Amino acid sequence: MLLKACLNGSRAVGDHPLLPVTPGELAADASAVRLAGAQAVHVHPRDAGGRESLAAGDIGAAVAAIRAASPGLPVGVSTGLWITGGDVPGRLDAVRAWAGLAAGARPDFASVNLSEPGFGDLALALLEAGIGVEAGVWSPQDAVELAGSGLAERVLRVLVEVIDPPPGEALPRAAAVIGRLDDLGLSAPRLLHGEGRAAWPLLAEAARRNLATRIGLEDTLLLPDSRPAPGNAALVRLARAGFTPHPPHTT
Repeated sequence: MLLKACLNGSRAVGDHPLLPVTPGELAADASAVRLAGAQAVHVHPRDAGGRESLAAGDIGAAVAAIRAASPGLPVGVSTGLWITGGDVPGRLDAVRAWAGLAAGARPDFASVNLSEPGFGDLALALLEAGIGVEAGVWSPQDAVELAGSGLAERVLRVLVEVIDPPPGEALPRAAAVIGRLDDLGLSAPRLLHGEGRAAWPLLAEAARRNLATRIGLEDTLLLPDSRPAPGNAALVRLARAGFTPHPPHTT
């Protein structure tokens, strides 16, 4: 089962004392999670001011640093539309510039959310640059959009994502998306994960379904028993070893 480590996401530096942000920090954490059992990493590179960035220079610096520290480790990045402040053409222009990056600084894959406008053009730009596409499918309707895009057979994998749902809804929401993918005959590999309170239940569900999954400070700052997570490597070790959910920590 593929286990990916999602190292930082959109979190602010103060959200966790060991949140990696700079290329050097991302590289060090990537090495640590690889030793802990992660087989790929997903990162949100930042600019000099610490803001999320899709600029080729910022993407290339982070990817190159990780590659130098962990040769052969697959590296993925986000293309979240919020990173360009909702600017769809600006996002596309930024991602197109990645084709000019040296091979060692170009991501292996990038996630593209079906719920955001511009999926088709953005996916094609990534494919033309030799970068794999992870299709972020957050709902049954996203699955329908993917099926109608003409790109369903070209994506590297489908990310079935459940973002911090109300208690008790994580598994039903995931099942609804997976069921729709099945109904539509979409056969690309799947990675199931959740954010917030859904992170650990869906990691366990992914294991039960024999699906790829991910864990890291992007998805959760907590251990299964609600204690603060020491860092990305600790989260990966726990996920790789398996875990038994415990009641919330109350002392």
